[in-house]
Amino acid sequence: MTREDFVSEEEFLRWKVWSDGDYYDTEKDGRGFYDNGIPLDPRVDKLGAVPSVEADILTMLDAAEASAEQARRTTDLIEQIKNCLTGTQYRRLWMLYARKMNVTAIAKAEGISKASASRSISAALKNISAFFPEGGENR
Repeated sequence: MTREDFVSEEEFLRWKVWSDGDYYDTEKDGRGFYDNGIPLDPRVDKLGAVPSVEADILTMLDAAEASAEQARRTTDLIEQIKNCLTGTQYRRLWMLYARKMNVTAIAKAEGISKASASRSISAALKNISAFFPEGGENR
């Protein structure tokens, strides 16, 4: 509507004041924090959220518990692997995987031929495969 649609200036101003006030109230009710802009970085939303000390402590305890459980499971698995191998096979696998040595370096360190080191490692892997069928743990 325009000014010409009203009979007088007073009537126009009365309806304009009402309309402006109604518009302002309607806009104010529906307005959120980011209605007039988009954050450039989604992490901005989290800036105001400060976790409690208790929440931080619980998170750290959960992580420590999960880490301790993982360490226990790893230790158990290494012990199971060690029990299904000879001492020599275990030592050579340890050099191969934990110390990242190649078969030639293992053979030189052990004073054996490369073929002997390779056969020993292959036999160890075969024993592990038999002890842990289908990649699962034997418990």
